[in-house]
Amino acid sequence: MSRRAIARRVGVSRTTVDRALSSSRPPQYQRPPVVSVFDTVETRVRELLRVTPDMPATVLAERVGWSGSPSWFRKQVAELRPVFASKDPADRLSYEPGDQAQSDLWFPAKPIPVSRSSLILPVLVMVCSFSRFISAVMVPTRTTGDLLAGMWSLLSDSIGAVPHRLIWDNEPGIGRRNRLAEGVPGFVGTLATKIVQLKAYDPESKGVVERANGYLETSFLPGREFTSPADFNTQLEDWLVLANGRMIRSLGARPSELITADRAKMLTLPPITPTVGFSQRVRLGRDYYVRVLGNDYSVDPAAIGRLIDVRADLGQVTASLQGQLITSHPRAWGSRGNITDPSHVLTAAKLRQAFQNPTPRPTEELDLDRDLADYDHAFGVDFTVDGRVA
Repeated sequence: MSRRAIARRVGVSRTTVDRALSSSRPPQYQRPPVVSVFDTVETRVRELLRVTPDMPATVLAERVGWSGSPSWFRKQVAELRPVFASKDPADRLSYEPGDQAQSDLWFPAKPIPVSRSSLILPVLVMVCSFSRFISAVMVPTRTTGDLLAGMWSLLSDSIGAVPHRLIWDNEPGIGRRNRLAEGVPGFVGTLATKIVQLKAYDPESKGVVERANGYLETSFLPGREFTSPADFNTQLEDWLVLANGRMIRSLGARPSELITADRAKMLTLPPITPTVGFSQRVRLGRDYYVRVLGNDYSVDPAAIGRLIDVRADLGQVTASLQGQLITSHPRAWGSRGNITDPSHVLTAAKLRQAFQNPTPRPTEELDLDRDLADYDHAFGVDFTVDGRVA
């Protein structure tokens, strides 16, 4: 077709046809470049990000004297920041059966009624890394004694075996700066396992338990009400049966099915129960109360003035005298409480009455007259000469 025919067919002028045929590409609209206001401060922003890559955009705007749109400035900074930020790649991890279980503390947002108040109590969560089998229990505090008692409860009752490694972050109750807390080395020694504490700012290394915490937060907690820590643990135990029966898409199996292979490669439970909980030896005072983790518990007043052994686990506080149990109380999960056994009050009243009204001792008439010769005979002394007193 001729150029004139093309112009008539398309409905444009011949000049437009001539320009299109002489161009190497189809015609397109191009806006002339416009200088952005951000270009005037970009060099200074880059200098600040090179020194401090995590400097907030609001601080950057203040340092460079930005007076334009805050959202536009944040958008431009977001594009520049990855150039200067340090890279922290996260590897894909694989887990062998029986090798490890990851542990962490989860703090539910709902306060739990305890005594005369409501408290946010920690939940010890333990997940077997290979099978993704979740175990969890609410504990009174995050002290070493309660954490060890919670771990033993999960290992013995829920998992039924001991992983070769127990993964923790830098929880103070377990240890800090590569030094385990008092009582922890004896606990892991009895179990023949070891505790591995991760470096700071390394959540990916225990991502299995971190995801379990999020799953508890979004799937277990919403819509539930709890009347006590015992009620919380009961509902949690029932829910974990369903949670461990769900299909894990990345594994193509259910945790309740994989735990068998996981448990088969773990260590067996020790023949003796490890030392867990709180323990101390104190001399019982006149008020016959002992303080255990913020609460006062009465003890049999008959042990006043003697050394007694006080122990506390997740559910009970006991006192023993020379190996004999003399007192037992349910563990109070609150603080500043007085737990009293009425029988101890009655015993104290009897002892106090006996002390204030002592029984008079019978008086005996003493014969103070004694022959002095008795002393001579007792000491083998003879003061006579030829039958006469010298």
